[in-house]
Amino acid sequence: MLQTIRNAWKIADIRRKILFTLFMILLYRVGNSIPVPYVSKDLLSQYFEYNQLGSTVLGLYNVMSGGAFAQATIFALSIQPYINSSIIIQLLCIAIPALERMAKDEGEEGKKKINNITRYATVGIALLQGFAYYMMLRNATVSGEFAILTETGAWQAIVIVLTFTAGSALIMWMGEQITEFGIGNGISIILFVSIISRFPTTVIRSVENIANGSLKWWAFCLLLIGALVLIVLIVAVNNAERRIPVQYSKRVVGRKQYGGQSTHLPMKVNMSGVLPVIFAQSIASLPATIGAFAGKTSSNSAFLRVFDTTSWVYIVLYFLLIIFFSYFYSTIQFNPVEVANNLKRNGGFIPGYRPGKPTSEFLLKVLNKITLFGAIYLSIVAITPYIVGSFTNAASLSGISLGGTSIIIVVGVALETVQALENQMLMRHYKGFLE
Repeated sequence: MLQTIRNAWKIADIRRKILFTLFMILLYRVGNSIPVPYVSKDLLSQYFEYNQLGSTVLGLYNVMSGGAFAQATIFALSIQPYINSSIIIQLLCIAIPALERMAKDEGEEGKKKINNITRYATVGIALLQGFAYYMMLRNATVSGEFAILTETGAWQAIVIVLTFTAGSALIMWMGEQITEFGIGNGISIILFVSIISRFPTTVIRSVENIANGSLKWWAFCLLLIGALVLIVLIVAVNNAERRIPVQYSKRVVGRKQYGGQSTHLPMKVNMSGVLPVIFAQSIASLPATIGAFAGKTSSNSAFLRVFDTTSWVYIVLYFLLIIFFSYFYSTIQFNPVEVANNLKRNGGFIPGYRPGKPTSEFLLKVLNKITLFGAIYLSIVAITPYIVGSFTNAASLSGISLGGTSIIIVVGVALETVQALENQMLMRHYKGFLE
């Protein structure tokens, strides 16, 4: 990877794209440090820590925003509204025929319309989430005495909600600019930066815990080894795919012969990416999140103790939800019937299977097998920190309670960005990275 980056830096055009990407990342980190007006940053941090909101879905938002959510900065909502909007529009494109025709039949113009709808939906979702966050800030107090908001009123509410919304819209714009003028997928890179920005804090906290004796050094070393093993597993599965052989029949037109070549149909093992983990974690954390808004925690509620992140009920529920969403998203992204019909129209067939229904049934069977393997892989990576935390407090002390999800995102985006660099160098016939 380092060799790829070094070779890419030698090309002036790619170097400009890398510098533009770094400039946008710098702007994003600056925005993460600008607080929203009328909010006490110190009291909000105490409120999050006292009520143990890290174990709720709000903790997931905080990780995805690089810690901005717990500090109520202008980028507190981060890219969550855009991610939610994109997922909703993708589902609607399947459920609503008009949107499906727009996305598939109208070509580039249809994609632009879908992108515009996604942008408007992002602003609408950001308004809703910004208002919900404001209501939490208005009702929250520290020790029942100190209010987090320094001033309350209609004007203050409008300023806070619109600031959150504008910050989310600005992040969406920055992501699109990185995608167009930088390297890789802009939204993924912003998410990558948000997660790795918390690594220095995690390391410092771990060193402090080792120094004061609350965390054993050997336990921390085991956690690091476990993280390295997870990274190796993620890299291996991320690049794994099932290649189904495809043969195209020969056609003779005049004196020329067309077709007859052999190729393969790639099916990725982890076809749905990290989305099943994010959705499963959001749903599994709902009881704790509702309890946090109601002023209850796992320390004073028997019901919430059942859904605590260290309980086996939560771990099993989390595991099953990841399996469910993995199958759900794989069926959305890969349609065996559509693929079989496309092969039939282009004169292709899978050896041993007749075109049409037998081919689609075979593809569905293969899809179910690799989806099961991918879902189990995602589940193991995601629940490992929770299993460790149920036996010891080392995971929570070292700050990796969301480590599985974070590692999947970080490694996946890193591989995707390096691949984008290699593709751009290949387009310029640069052979240094192939040597």
